Amino acid sequence: MYHQHPVEVLEPDAVADLPEADTLLVQVTSQALFEQAHIPGAVLIEPAALVCGIPPSPGKLPALQQLQSTLADAGYHPEQKVIAFDDEGGGWAGRLFWTLDVLGHYDWAYLDGGLHAWHAAGLPLAQGPASTTANDNLQLRIDSAPIAELADVHAAIADPRCIIWDVRSAEEYAGLRSGSARHGHIPGAVNLDWELLKDGERQLRLVENLEAVAGSLGLLDADRVITHCQTHHRSGLSYLVGRLLGLNIQAFHGSWAEWGNDPTTPIDNPCAAAS
Repeated sequence: MYHQHPVEVLEPDAVADLPEADTLLVQVTSQALFEQAHIPGAVLIEPAALVCGIPPSPGKLPALQQLQSTLADAGYHPEQKVIAFDDEGGGWAGRLFWTLDVLGHYDWAYLDGGLHAWHAAGLPLAQGPASTTANDNLQLRIDSAPIAELADVHAAIADPRCIIWDVRSAEEYAGLRSGSARHGHIPGAVNLDWELLKDGERQLRLVENLEAVAGSLGLLDADRVITHCQTHHRSGLSYLVGRLLGLNIQAFHGSWAEWGNDPTTPIDNPCAAAS
């Protein structure tokens, strides 16, 4: 199972020393940023390639054909170790890691702090487009184990062994604002803003601190954790943290975009109750 594979968090110097032949270094940013600054040898996967982009749930997993094309163009080979990073502290890198788990590829590691940590370490940056050799023979399949669908979340509400982890802001959770037609949160969900999982340098907070936070929310004792945000971008980071802590974690890829735009789903809205 995907959750039994340990996760590595690497510092820039460790990534710089990895053999190029056995690893695929992936920068998950816009093309414009990549061409402005990227780690030498890295390939580009743009965030938009990791989502379907179809309303009302634009953050859902794309079709297998799109994923296959994206990874093939990046020169991905299943036998490689994938090292991924972004420029924001792990949201998009985590989204890629979830995607890799969905595709049955568990040999991956996170460059902590991403592009900013690399630059702060005094390591070289390159400019210009990526140089890749496409893998035209790539054949992938989808494993649904890391995916939570609408029905899974409905079932989780009544299951005391499962915790729903909402990593939107406290304001979104409380119903003060929403990216969907409806405001509030999934009944029984616990809230911890994704920003609290990283520090001011966009690096993961110390593992000990992450364990303490996860423990306070009951995540460490749950048989299963389902995480979400608005579009499963921010929850890319909470998925990464969950895997780092060894949780049996899934991502609700429809996220609040799906739940909050469905008029039939149950919602807790503290603001509405208080008014």
